[in-house]
Amino acid sequence: MAVGKRIFDIVSSSVVLVVLSPVFAAIAVWIKLDSPGPVFYRQVRVGRGNRDFYLYKFRSMRVGADRQGLITVGGNDPRVTRSGHFIRKYKLDEFPQLINVIKGDMSIVGPRPEVRKYVAMYTPEQMEVLCVRPGLTDPASIRYRNENELLATVEDPERYYREVIMPDKLRLSLEYVHRASFWMDIKFIFGTLGEIVRHG
Repeated sequence: MAVGKRIFDIVSSSVVLVVLSPVFAAIAVWIKLDSPGPVFYRQVRVGRGNRDFYLYKFRSMRVGADRQGLITVGGNDPRVTRSGHFIRKYKLDEFPQLINVIKGDMSIVGPRPEVRKYVAMYTPEQMEVLCVRPGLTDPASIRYRNENELLATVEDPERYYREVIMPDKLRLSLEYVHRASFWMDIKFIFGTLGEIVRHG
């Protein structure tokens, strides 16, 4: 399955990048006009084999916002730009990760990559998610699509993420790792697109 999955990743990512390049160009112009700073945001995440890599996104927050915390809470975070609210709502900020897919850092479907701060908290069993390439989407991404809104309802978002959301995400991701198949990947791709259409 590994070779077929890799071929699918490269071909599908390349096609999407070419077909949607006019949309991405428009987003890039909007980001530049909306607030000072680069079009892309890079963040160190942990990938397969417990190795760090730079994950790419369209920048949706003001420059330096990540120094105020790694978790975004609710839909009115003042660090998020006007263009950022829109592209985050429709998950458009995630599309530059197709570059990560082509580079081999990521796959279309796989456990979402975490920052080192949270990976350091994994149990030995949870570390198993690092045996595969991280992905753009997985079952946990669908389950917690509105994670920011959920965190806005609790008193201590950081603690709630560590003690409730993160362990459940890892449980779902481990289930995927143990049962992964091509058709399961297709199911999650369409499931993710469906969620965006329904709740975007």
